[in-house]
Order: sequence, then structure tokens, then C-alpha cells
Amino acid sequence: MKNFILVTLTFILALACQQAEMEDKTEAFQLSSSVSAEKPPMLSMSDKTTVKNVIFLIGDGTGFAQITAGQYALVGPEGRLHLQTMPVTGTVKTSSSDNLITDSAAGATAYSCGIKTYNGAIGVNPEQVPCTTILELAEQEGLSTGLISTSSITHATPASYAAHVNDRGMQEDIAADFLDSGAEVFLGGGWKWFAPELRSDSLDLVTQFEESGYQVLRNATQLINANGERLLGLFAEDGMEREEGEPSSSQMVEKALELLTKDEDGFFLMLEGSQIDWAGHSNDIEYLKREMKDFDDAVKTVLDFAEQDGETLVVFTADHETGGLTLLDQTASDSLQVYWATTHHSGVPVPLMAYGPQAQEFMGWMDNTEVGIKLARLLQVGDLPILSE
Repeated sequence: MKNFILVTLTFILALACQQAEMEDKTEAFQLSSSVSAEKPPMLSMSDKTTVKNVIFLIGDGTGFAQITAGQYALVGPEGRLHLQTMPVTGTVKTSSSDNLITDSAAGATAYSCGIKTYNGAIGVNPEQVPCTTILELAEQEGLSTGLISTSSITHATPASYAAHVNDRGMQEDIAADFLDSGAEVFLGGGWKWFAPELRSDSLDLVTQFEESGYQVLRNATQLINANGERLLGLFAEDGMEREEGEPSSSQMVEKALELLTKDEDGFFLMLEGSQIDWAGHSNDIEYLKREMKDFDDAVKTVLDFAEQDGETLVVFTADHETGGLTLLDQTASDSLQVYWATTHHSGVPVPLMAYGPQAQEFMGWMDNTEVGIKLARLLQVGDLPILSE
């Protein structure tokens, strides 16, 4: 009898602890109170077949729940994010070569090179052999290219398109690799990885970029007024802080498109909403709302351009989901509870959306490597994967 009572009490205590832990990770957020919910029309399928340009949108850490929470918070249950207007949807499996739960480095390398690699790897395969990226193929074929991120531009996702190192933490080496990539546009944070006074080796990459024809930019005003043929925008010492004077993602996209569209051969542009992931790591719904707003504003800029251009394929996905976000109870008419299962990445599949010529290629369920392989093939720059000899 005593054993039964002891087991029962232990079980009750465990349930109480579990409930307390759930309450610690549960928070409420306000639904949009907009009287007339913003609901941009769904975009139509394109009847064109030729892809001249590719804009690849990566919402780092963005799962289905993050998009839904963003919708409810920003435009309400009856509204629609610009992200949600893309007519083609699919699902991506995100594992890496050494773990069912990928990190951003392996996830981005799957998209950039079309290969599985180990967590932490930047542009190399599991044997640490460099792999050619879609950005590098595009440059070889005479297209212009660009990378935009709200983290440091040397962070894992953008780095995987223009650098080859064995570990994502080697950000000084990544910054140096960028010089050899040929990309015309780098916009994000990360001043400390380029400035001689902040680098451990005192290498003056800022001057080297300037001597290679890049206009170096430090704030939104300089970005708006920039007229260089190559741009290196470093708007924060590390990740962007959302401080006054920093550009929005939409402003960075606008300037990148202004420059890249001058190339009659076409372009490849990758835009990362980096800090959606950071909001998941922090289990912070208000942070998530802010980052989803910034990202969706940039998506609108991209889709408006693509709709007018007619030859641009736009694809959105994520490298992985972060936070294990779940939407729980509607506690009142204007609020909803969410639950964070973890402060790390999860292994759930992530959304895939597309608009423009050949968008139908991204319907259905696919591996992350298939996305990168298809993008390179549709842009007609080569067949991934390719390993350096």
C-alpha cells in the first residue's frame, strides 16, 4: 500500500512539474484588431516557361506555425500575408547528413549545393570537399548575384552560398572567401568580420572590398543613395539590431533589385529572414511578430517585382523550424496562446511556396537537396551537385 501511495505521489508530482514547465513556455499574443483585414489577392500561375531570374527566400526557423502566428498577429484570421499569396505550396524534409535535426549551415548547404552535409559545414560535403554553389554557377554563366541577411552576412545561411569552410564559426575566413565569390551584392550585418580593428588578424577586408569595386555602406541613408556597381552593406557590428538608421529587409531588397536587374543575362538573389530563427531560440512571440512583419514586407517587394517582370521565379522555404511552436487555446476573442516546445531546432518538415515560371516544380513533398538542384536547373546554370576536384 505504501508503495502504491509513493508511486501515485511521484506521478502527481511529475505531472505538476510538467504542467509548470508548459506554463513557463506558454504565452499569449494579441490577434490583429484591424477592422478590415489586409488580404492581398492570390497570385495566378504563370504560363511562361523560361526562368531568367531566381529570388530564393529563406525564413530561417520558419515553420507552418510561425507563418500562421504571423498572419493572426499582423492581419488577423481572415487576412493573408503576402507570403501566403504564392499559388504553389509544398513541404520540405530538412535533415542533415549526420543528424535528423539540421542546423542552418547544413540546411543552407543543401539548398546552395544540392548535397547533404554535416551540421556546421559551410559549402563542403561530409568529407570536407568544397561543393560548387548555385551562386557560383550563376556567376560563371555571366549572371549577377546577391545575398541579403538580417544576421551578419557571414552567418551560416548566406555564407553557404559564397564560402567554403569546415565550420560555421570561422566567420573571419568566410568574410575573406566572399571576395573570391564574384557576387555583386552583400547586404546585412557583420562589420566586425571585415574591419581590421575588430578582426583577430587585423586584415583590412573593408579596403580590399573597396579596391575590388565595392561601395561600402553603413546605414540606410547610404544604401538608398548608393550607386555603385557592387555593394557591401554592413549595417551592424554583428547581427542587425533593428536600430534607427538600419535599413529594413524591404529596403535592402529594393536596392539589390535596382542593381541586379541591370544585368541582361539575369540574376540570382537569396534573401534570409534570419531573426525569425532567433525569436524561436528565445521563445519570444513579440520578437517573432516583428521579424515576420519585416520579412513579409520584403516578400511583398519581391512579389510585386516578379509579377511585373514575368521572368522571375520566386521560391520560399526554411532551413528548419525553430522553437517547436504550437498554437494552443484562444483565450479570448482577441488573443491566442502559443506553446514553445524547445529553444532549439526541431525536425518537423517546413513549408515550401513558389510563384512565377516553373513554380509547379515545387509542388509536393521533397528533400531539401532537391530544392537547390531544381533551382540551378531551372535557372539553366548547371546541374548540382558538383564537387571541387
